[in-house]
Amino acid sequence: MSSQEIPDENLPAEQGTAHGAVEVADDPFADPGLPAHKPRIQDIDERAAKRSERAVAFMFTLSMLATIGFIASYVIFPVDKIVYIWPFGHVSALNFSLGLTLGVALFAIGAGAVHWARTLMSDVEVADDRHAIEAEPEVKAKVLADFAAGAEESAFGRRKLIRNTLFGALALVPLSGVVLLRDLGPLPEKKLRNTLWAKGKQLINMNTMEPLRPEDVAVGSLTFAMPEGLKEDAEDFQNQIAKAALMIIRIEPKNIKDKREREWAHEGIVAFSKICTHVGCPISLYEQQTHHVLCPCHQSTFDLSDGARVIFGPAGHALPQLRIGVNSEGNLEALGDFEEPVGPAFWERG
Repeated sequence: MSSQEIPDENLPAEQGTAHGAVEVADDPFADPGLPAHKPRIQDIDERAAKRSERAVAFMFTLSMLATIGFIASYVIFPVDKIVYIWPFGHVSALNFSLGLTLGVALFAIGAGAVHWARTLMSDVEVADDRHAIEAEPEVKAKVLADFAAGAEESAFGRRKLIRNTLFGALALVPLSGVVLLRDLGPLPEKKLRNTLWAKGKQLINMNTMEPLRPEDVAVGSLTFAMPEGLKEDAEDFQNQIAKAALMIIRIEPKNIKDKREREWAHEGIVAFSKICTHVGCPISLYEQQTHHVLCPCHQSTFDLSDGARVIFGPAGHALPQLRIGVNSEGNLEALGDFEEPVGPAFWERG
């Protein structure tokens, strides 16, 4: 239905004094102005202002205590300690304490600053006209004057308790970040250069967990060994075995080409690191006829009859050899540690 078909009595009444003109009662864009300022109780009662000051100081002090608790948590709680906390269940005591104390430290600073601004700083609203981007000298002077007035109204100079506790909280919170540097781990020192092997340590068969004897190693066989005293349930087992794992192979002495390898062997039994010098994969593929071992990851191939030198693949160094002998009980033993570090790309890493 068009507007021409609508009865006149249903059409809206025409407003305005002239044809087509609309009478506007109010200007929707008029400046409503600022509401009348109502003073707070802290503005008229110094006792109330003192209570607010103490509340703010309490929050800043709480932040300092929480920061100290954050640092103490690193010392008190071991990494593997698990506790039950309702309603979270079983959680790491260290992680929970660090999160709780750091959260309280940051929240207390924020809450204290907000309470300070809402109760003690001036809450008088000031309207200012927009000005050009480039400030005139008069405007710059006014800004500096306003800043000085704001600093005075904040009572930062007069409220020494707030000021001192704020400085204390802000000074202690960054210490949390310094303590977090501990998660980078200890310095490597010479740990990459040394293993658990030492003079007198027996070679333990990793399949039987018994000491290896020369008669246990047949010509052409491959056996894996680890140092005496290393337990599979030890906390650092994986870190230690990653450096100390051995391949034990028996080769006819006349087939050993490298002079040092022959001297460091016992009746043709040679011990080489099981860790590939490319990216650290465990080597386990042995070819009896050629005395070659193959890394399954990237096919680096080493000749165990010639000092375990690299004959194919991306590995950059020969496998380190462990000097071995026989003790008074007839068991194979190490005569020292590896003379060069084991593992991948050590020399490139420094």
